[in-house]
Amino acid sequence: MEALLLGAGLLLGVYVLVYYNLVKAPPCGGLANLRGRTAVVTGANSGIGKMTALELARRGARVVLACRCRERGEAAAFDLRQASGNNEVIFMALDLASLASVRAFATAFLNSEPRLDILIHNAGISSCGRTRKPFNLLLRVNHIGPFLLTQLLLPRLKTCVPSRVVVVSSAAHRRGHLDFTRLDRPVVGWQQELRAYADSKLANVLFARELATQLEGTGVTCYAAHPGPVNSELFLRHVPGWLRPLLRPLAWLVLRAPRGGAQTPLYCALQEGIEPLTGRYFANCRVEEVIPAARDDRAARRLWEASNRLAGLGPGEEAGTKEDTRPEDPGAPSSLGSPHPEGPTISEPYPRPQSSPDLSRFTRRIRVTAEPESHVS
Repeated sequence: MEALLLGAGLLLGVYVLVYYNLVKAPPCGGLANLRGRTAVVTGANSGIGKMTALELARRGARVVLACRCRERGEAAAFDLRQASGNNEVIFMALDLASLASVRAFATAFLNSEPRLDILIHNAGISSCGRTRKPFNLLLRVNHIGPFLLTQLLLPRLKTCVPSRVVVVSSAAHRRGHLDFTRLDRPVVGWQQELRAYADSKLANVLFARELATQLEGTGVTCYAAHPGPVNSELFLRHVPGWLRPLLRPLAWLVLRAPRGGAQTPLYCALQEGIEPLTGRYFANCRVEEVIPAARDDRAARRLWEASNRLAGLGPGEEAGTKEDTRPEDPGAPSSLGSPHPEGPTISEPYPRPQSSPDLSRFTRRIRVTAEPESHVS
């Protein structure tokens, strides 16, 4: 009996060490008051995205849930309004697999929202399911769609500086290898899907790196964020159905809850003083060094050019070079007094209050140095 108790105690001790060192996420701090600011979170109807949106709403931000499914998106917006006490949470339709949908979302957003302070690319897929497309669906949803959306919304981000773009990546980028000769080839089979997922996560890291170069001096900063090992819908996607009931309890024990997974993206979106680290990769709310392939500037530039082609961007749309046409008086850049017109892709049951944001805390520039750390995923 004593040996059994000793063994159980040792197992519990090992679990506590693993949990607090590898599983439990450090809490996000950063700006406490986001009133008057607007954030877009893609894929915010569940998991990490929903928890990210909840925290932004609790801090007073106007939060746009950019989701593919209208029913789930509107239900999530209702849930978040109830949980946060913030009626400034709305749904807008966005399907990242469709470039037409991305453009429609951007048009609707720019015509209805006078501000964009935070853009968080959270939506992603780890498999193609039964969908068969004549292109690389994983790359389209995880990188090309977010790339196009960023380019189309950059003019608004630039008028609301300091503003931020956060790309949710993964430690899986370490297994990625971008073959530019077959970048958009269709993906078939679970082995190809695993490789394509890692490639798309590498593309996320390179995109954040090149975007930081493109936006140097504009006041818009960007970051790649690894949420850590999270018990989300993506985790069991490749597991056979018969094995899932056995793995779910294990996932609950050793993987982070979505709330924990949201902490590093929130850190990148809200933490003051990390502007000098724009373009870097973060994990556990700290900057982390990446593999050589993920800091290859030539590959990042080549990916940027390939992404422009795959996204169908014209010369006037690249890097947000189009002039911004704001639906408000340009002489009052902080005003939120413009009416909010109804649109076919917008669900907003509540009117917007008129207020002006205080950006003084967000403009502080603090020199930050961070030692690289290893991360286990």
